[in-house]
Formats: sequence, structure tokens, C-alpha cells
Amino acid sequence: MALVFTAISNSVCATLLLAQFNADAAHVPYTNFVQPLRMAAIVIMSIGLYGFGMSLNDIIDRRRDQQIAPLRPLPSGRIGIVTAHTICTLLLLMAFAGGWYYAQCQETTRLRELTMLVLAWTAALIAFYDYAGKYLVALGICTLGLIRFFHAVIAAPQLPLVWHPLLLMNHTTLLSAVCYQLEAKRPTLTRRHWYAVFGGLLSADVVCVGAIWWKRDHHLSIENFASSLWVEPGLVYAIGAAILFSLVARVIRKRYLDPRTAGQTMMLIGLLYLIVYDVCFLAGYVSPVAASFLLLLLPAAYLSVMFMRWWSKLVSLSQKPTFQRAR
Repeated sequence: MALVFTAISNSVCATLLLAQFNADAAHVPYTNFVQPLRMAAIVIMSIGLYGFGMSLNDIIDRRRDQQIAPLRPLPSGRIGIVTAHTICTLLLLMAFAGGWYYAQCQETTRLRELTMLVLAWTAALIAFYDYAGKYLVALGICTLGLIRFFHAVIAAPQLPLVWHPLLLMNHTTLLSAVCYQLEAKRPTLTRRHWYAVFGGLLSADVVCVGAIWWKRDHHLSIENFASSLWVEPGLVYAIGAAILFSLVARVIRKRYLDPRTAGQTMMLIGLLYLIVYDVCFLAGYVSPVAASFLLLLLPAAYLSVMFMRWWSKLVSLSQKPTFQRAR
């Protein structure tokens, strides 16, 4: 749950990109389209949706955790199953309440309906992954990428800058696939699964970019492509960040001899890196000041992860010791 800051960052970035997109069309500062209550609503939506996914996953895995992780809150009995279901439901309601308020600020009825539709679709993808997707290898990995994509689209269903949710989707999908293989999860990730992951990503990228381009400008030319898809020099920041992460991932893999440890470390850093992408997009398209404020979420997320790990160890020490009969 400490990584909820990555979801907040994605939503806030999408909201500010939409504000800048509208400001460019109206020739006014982007701050004219930034409303504090609307921003708060999208943050509440992100927290609720992320918490819903985490809590639902723990509820579904409680029987398996009784054998492999008995000290977790549900298997240990520190949290009752009724309480867990109540928390999960409240978090989902929280997400829809924040999304509904945000949707009411949209300019047209169509956009309000589209915002709520994308929110419901994202929640459905989360439920599908928790119940079945995580056992379906390639389909589950692609679902994780789609969840990141549509979560960012909730805040900006107009898709002002399609490169932002697409980069989040590609990064999450490829990161999940690489770490899945490094951690030797089951079922095994085969070559056929890799083809499915790359094929699914490529298809999604082409369809999404082509649809936005065709909707905004039917004339096929490089100039129209750049203008309709908001291709500006600021996009280089995000591309550079993606190249940098590939180098960071290579260093992590070489540093840790144990592939499982390398995969876990790479996954943590890779998820935190989503905030870096958001900062790069804001720096390139909106404002360095806005990017600087969003960058504060990176240390907040990292410190939260460290605190949760420390708390987990502290709680485990307070539990009754478990013994296993020697054979």
C-alpha cells in the first residue's frame, strides 16, 4: 500500500497535462484549469482504487497465505475476514465517490459518463487480475499494464497526451514480465508468453496512437502527426528516463547474484520510477515548478516502503513463535 504514491502521481500528472492542453487551446496559463477540490478528488480516487486492489488481493490469497505467510494480518487473525471485506468495500466506494466528484467538473455530459465508465472498467480489470489474471501468465502481465494505462486515463479521458499512459503501460508490462521470470514464478514464463506480451503491447500501442491521430486529424503527414499527438521537445525527457531505467535495471541484475532478489529489487525501483516518468512529462510539457512538487512524492513513497518493512518486522517479532517438528 506504500506504493499508492505512484498511483497518485500518475493521476495528478494526467490532470495537469489535461490542464495544460486546455490552456494551450484557450491561450491562458494552465493554472486557470487547476481546481484544488478537483485535484483532491482525483487523489482520493487513486487511493481508493489502489487500496481496493491491495485489500482484495489479500482477501483472495488468505488461505494460501496461511501456509506460506502465516504472520500476515489476515492469516494471523489480527484482522477479521468481515473487517477485511468491509475495508475493501469502503475503499471501492471511496474510489467511486472521488471519481464521481471529479467527473462532475468535466465540461460535457459525455466526458462525465466516460470518466465514470473508465473508472468502472479499471476496477473490473483490478478484480479480474486479483481473481484470475495473476495465474494466467502473459494475460495477467498485460492486465497489469492495462490497469496503469486506464488508471491514468480516468483523470484525462480526452487523452491529451497519449504518450503518458502508453509509457506507463509499457513500463509496467515489461517490468512485470522481467521480474516474473527473475523470481521464477509459476506457471513458468515461456517463449510463447513473451511473444504474447510483446505482441499485445505492440498492438495496443499502434491501435491507441492510430486512433488518436485519426480522430484529431485525418491528413496523413509528419506535421499533422506531431501536432495532433502533441509531440514536442519535452517528450525527450520521458524517452531519456526510459533509457536510463534500462541501464539501472541492467546494473541491478549484475549486482545481485540471486535472480529472485534482483527481481524483487528491480520491481520496487521500477514501480517507484513511475513517478520519475510523471515528473519528466510535467517538466517537458507543463512547468518545472509543477514537476518539482510532484517529485516530492518519490522520497515519500520510498520512505513509506521502508517504514512498512520496518513495521512488518516489528509485528513479526511480537507474534507467537511457530515451530515445526524435525524429521
